[in-house]
Amino acid sequence: MSSNNTAIQVNNLSKCYFIYERSQDRLKQYIYPRLQKIFSKQPRSYYREFWALKDVSFEVKKGETVGIIGRNGSGKSTLLQLICGTLTPTSGTVETKGRVAALLELGSGFNPEFTGRENVYMNGAVLGLSKEEVDTRFDEIITFADIGEFIDQPVKTYSSGMVVRLAFAVSACVEPDVLIVDEALAVGDAKFQAKCFRRFEELVARGTTILFVTHSTEQVVRHCDWSMLLDKGQIVMCGQSRDVVNTYMDMLFGVERIKQNPDINMQSKQITESEQIITRSELDKFEKRAGYNQYEYRWGNREAEIIDYCISSAGNQNIASVETGQAMLINVWVRFHQRVENPIYGLIIKTPDGILVFASNSRDFANGPLVFPVEPGVVYRVDFMLLNQYLGSGEYLLSFGVADGRGGEIIPLDRRYDAVCLHVANRLSRACGLTDFPMNVNVIAEIGGL
Repeated sequence: MSSNNTAIQVNNLSKCYFIYERSQDRLKQYIYPRLQKIFSKQPRSYYREFWALKDVSFEVKKGETVGIIGRNGSGKSTLLQLICGTLTPTSGTVETKGRVAALLELGSGFNPEFTGRENVYMNGAVLGLSKEEVDTRFDEIITFADIGEFIDQPVKTYSSGMVVRLAFAVSACVEPDVLIVDEALAVGDAKFQAKCFRRFEELVARGTTILFVTHSTEQVVRHCDWSMLLDKGQIVMCGQSRDVVNTYMDMLFGVERIKQNPDINMQSKQITESEQIITRSELDKFEKRAGYNQYEYRWGNREAEIIDYCISSAGNQNIASVETGQAMLINVWVRFHQRVENPIYGLIIKTPDGILVFASNSRDFANGPLVFPVEPGVVYRVDFMLLNQYLGSGEYLLSFGVADGRGGEIIPLDRRYDAVCLHVANRLSRACGLTDFPMNVNVIAEIGGL
């Protein structure tokens, strides 16, 4: 370990698998190279190498919650198994400090023939706990798992949700020094996930280190101190969770950031004023509008540009603050460089820490779909009308997007994420939270006094 504050140290970690095209090639590999050596011939390989991980190095401090994201097959699960010790590395080293508990696969470590109670004690023993130590934690475990009388039934009779609840309860309630979770929470319902994240916070407060693998980018942004992006068995990026998630989205959709391509401005200049519905002097002021967020994240394939927006409410235009209960009109202007048969216009509202409040688009809204082709060189105005009846006080981030719904595939043209900061003031009530539901309170005495 590089320091006493280090919980996980990974150095040049690699894992290689041998892939055989045919079953008989495995037998050939066992016999033929030995014979070839005897006859002084160059040994031949009957397999091809697949590097699930290659030269991965990083360090995790005690008490950190680290997100690991990446496409399927990027090496996330292999990395976690190597850290847990259930796989042997081809090369490199892994060092962990303290007790490591892991949820790698649904029901991994459980014997389906044993009851839930028996599996609790068996898993406790694997984690290094004595029977007496499991005894002291058993009531807490079964209370957290909330599977009732099924605790004394064979695990093979459990639903997938019951299995993961019991597995998480064992891993979390033994108070590990390192907790590793690989997509296990995806099968849990919303109530169970909320309970798990509260437990994460309790564990982190006690100094537990958490490695968290998930495809939910919102959970990564909200809960992780920093994140790591894997692709093809190698680390692509480490850093702030939001930056890593944005890079992951680029990779997922195979696009480049518009801000990184200078040719987009040249494409705009090729459109003459006579071809525009609204002249350049009236538009292209996105970055000067009220509430613009200079740290927005923009990406797409450049066949369209979101060039301007305007927020209006209560007779006021180009504003960045609205009130709960008032209607809100959001105008977005889009210039197209190519003909698009099926454009889709989207709006997203999130909190600054990444909680999704609202998301919809011109295809999926209540009166949709709204579908008509657009022509190159033309600017179109998109009107999003929201009642804003229940949005609570606070700061929110607006994201705009335009995509091509070509043949059922969604192709991002221009997406401006977290582009606008919007303040909502609730003058209707003193309620707290993301929403303000109309509520009446009534108190009735149903039992007479003394």
